[in-house]
Amino acid sequence: MHPPPPGPLGNCLRDWENLQQDFQSIQEAHRLYRLKLEELTKLQNNCTSSISRQKKHLQELALVLRKCKPSLPSGTEEAVQELENQIKERQGLFFDMEAYLPKKNGLYLSLVLGNVNVTLLSKQAKFAYKDEYEKFKLYLTIILILISFTCRFLLNSRVTDAAFNFLLVWYYCTLTIRESILINNGSRIKGWWVFHHYVSTFLSGVMLTWPDGLMYQRFRNQFLSFSMYQSFVQFLQYYYQSGCLYRLRALGERHTMDLTVEGFQSWMWRGLTFLLPFLFFGHFWQLFNALTLFNLARDPECKEWQVLMCGFPFLLLFLGNFFTTLRVVHQKFHSQWHGSKKE
Repeated sequence: MHPPPPGPLGNCLRDWENLQQDFQSIQEAHRLYRLKLEELTKLQNNCTSSISRQKKHLQELALVLRKCKPSLPSGTEEAVQELENQIKERQGLFFDMEAYLPKKNGLYLSLVLGNVNVTLLSKQAKFAYKDEYEKFKLYLTIILILISFTCRFLLNSRVTDAAFNFLLVWYYCTLTIRESILINNGSRIKGWWVFHHYVSTFLSGVMLTWPDGLMYQRFRNQFLSFSMYQSFVQFLQYYYQSGCLYRLRALGERHTMDLTVEGFQSWMWRGLTFLLPFLFFGHFWQLFNALTLFNLARDPECKEWQVLMCGFPFLLLFLGNFFTTLRVVHQKFHSQWHGSKKE
């Protein structure tokens, strides 16, 4: 090999030789990465199929156990109960395992994102996404408080109101997508606290299309005041629930992917019962909004279809929030009463 010529050309050739050596090591590293990726995909498929097979067998076993339980001889109740507990424990373990395996998107995520794999494979990635979700809720809650205050007391314009309602639509749509991704990654948020974001999205969309007029102006200030109060309560909930979750996770009593929610759950009982009056007041304000809108719909001058279409979601939100919170409180009192009775 000829020595490189002197001058700038020689320096360029020496740099190229160094880059060639680096490139070969990069190629080798990428080859190993591709091999490991293929191995990982095979392991994922094997684990998924094995878990699905065992879950099916567990369901069959639980069904057989339920059917034969009445005909079992006396004295076997303890063994049956132990087996049922083990089956439930195994199902919980499978839930944790599946949080680290790719899974098919639900209907909503499939419609929004298509067949994109949204499963995060490392704990760090899951925690980072969960923390980003919590910060997103906190920052948007503060922004919503400021904008609703501005619209209520400083500006009276349908344009700024429309911008506020558009922000609400975007916020709730984004929450539903992010929550669906978090559920795919092991978060246990479920039931009404997920569904009520879909109702809120619909409600905000109808409010966005409501034209300015007498009916709108008669409900406007009430709605903006309610929005301010709701965002304020959500702000309180975030800080107190996040602190409570941190303590419970440190004690091993809560799942690491559990989230703050816009409601009351049993794990919030310690130190958070003071939130209940704020929550119930907000629930009844939703009922008041619904009754106000139904009353406006009966007015002969009411021509807008949005009046009734906003009244029904507010009524649904009241019923869902009120009875879900009431059920949690009843369950907590019931479990505490039974615990004290056993003692």
